[in-house]
Amino acid sequence: MEKAYKLLARQEGISNNIAKDLIDRGLVYLKGSKLKIARAEVKEDSKFSVKKVEKPKVIFEDEFIIAVDKPAFINSEELEKLKECKESKLLHRLDRETSGVILFVKNDEFREKCINEFRNNNVYKEYVAWVEGLVSEKIIIDKPLLISKDSKAKVKVGFEGVSAHTEIEPLFVFGKFTKLKVVIKTGRTHQIRAHLSHIDHPIVGDEIYGGKKGARVMLHAKKIELLGYSFSSKEPKEFDFE
Repeated sequence: MEKAYKLLARQEGISNNIAKDLIDRGLVYLKGSKLKIARAEVKEDSKFSVKKVEKPKVIFEDEFIIAVDKPAFINSEELEKLKECKESKLLHRLDRETSGVILFVKNDEFREKCINEFRNNNVYKEYVAWVEGLVSEKIIIDKPLLISKDSKAKVKVGFEGVSAHTEIEPLFVFGKFTKLKVVIKTGRTHQIRAHLSHIDHPIVGDEIYGGKKGARVMLHAKKIELLGYSFSSKEPKEFDFE
């Protein structure tokens, strides 16, 4: 037996640190299942498969703002390494496995204007999600959220939390899954994930919030609008269940 990250490093011809990072990102599979623990003991003849990550793309750029199409499995902060974004500041974030539109701003004055729009809930944010179960009608989820005491990485519905407003609309049903249009009026940490879990329709692949295993958390930031700008991102190919 050998630690998974060491065996992966030899198999792929990469460093141990890079191998650990690939596993931590959820990109490494063993016998068809995602490998979750880099230090897990595996058989020495184990064969891994490594998921390829798409490259981020700049959607739009002008003197004030840059819109980037973020692939899944990349941290928002990593986009700051893009040559187009090195002199800009990240305006907001998406979870690692969430793909879609993310914004950078080029100067502090414009950044403050954008922050005020977010603060006053004047930003239109539309997502697409595949969830477990059948959703047959529009639903408004207006439930406050707070950090769970047993895990800093998770939030839950609680009356003493901060306000959070999510609207969902079914787009397509496939088997026991529903594709949703999701619009959020607020932008709380894990808001969509927690709200959908609360109504017993967790996002496919979102094991933290009760979803079953999947290749990724099936959540995509499709559109964002603010200060007269409108940016959209095409849905990834894995969202096409039909």
